[in-house]
Amino acid sequence: MVSQRIRVLMVDDHPLFSEGLTAVIQNQHDMVPVGPASSGREAAQLFDEYRPDVTLMDLRLPDMSGIDAMIGILSKHPDGRFIILTTFACDVEIKRALEAGARAYVLKSTPPGELMDVIRQVYAGKRRIPSEIAAQLAEHYSDEHLTTREVDVLRHLAGGNRNRDIANTLFISEETVKAHLKHIMEKLGANDRTQAVAIGVRRGIIQI
Repeated sequence: MVSQRIRVLMVDDHPLFSEGLTAVIQNQHDMVPVGPASSGREAAQLFDEYRPDVTLMDLRLPDMSGIDAMIGILSKHPDGRFIILTTFACDVEIKRALEAGARAYVLKSTPPGELMDVIRQVYAGKRRIPSEIAAQLAEHYSDEHLTTREVDVLRHLAGGNRNRDIANTLFISEETVKAHLKHIMEKLGANDRTQAVAIGVRRGIIQI
């Protein structure tokens, strides 16, 4: 009697990567690929259709973030098992993904055999946080988080806006913007506005 194979849904908008990984999955004796999907909306549709056992979700999709796509699917299918598979090891996004329900967070540089083992572990109900991801989380574990408003200010700062522009857009005073910027730089350990933006992007607080 042949045991049931693990149905794996691949969600990634890079065809070369997606096709390569799909081929690796096809070569596993205990797995079968379904999909793939190239957007968050398509992922939701295919999940409804195939009910995969494990979903590999890219972090950056053309229509939404992979985390938001995962949250949407889990709201309908709370038993879904997700692995975030990405090139980005940003502590803020790692933390958000795990808190939102991801069972594992794996980098695309992971050797294929190791990734297949992660899929099997997640299918078995386990969680998997590779050492380099755990180290990234630990580095900023005790850092003070930016408030929602501070993230808004940093995002507008990254767009090249001046204090006056930011104030007008967010309906706050320039003095309030300056106060937010002071707190942002203190929390991020930045020396100036440019460095604050660079740190914000590197840690996944904002995307540009």
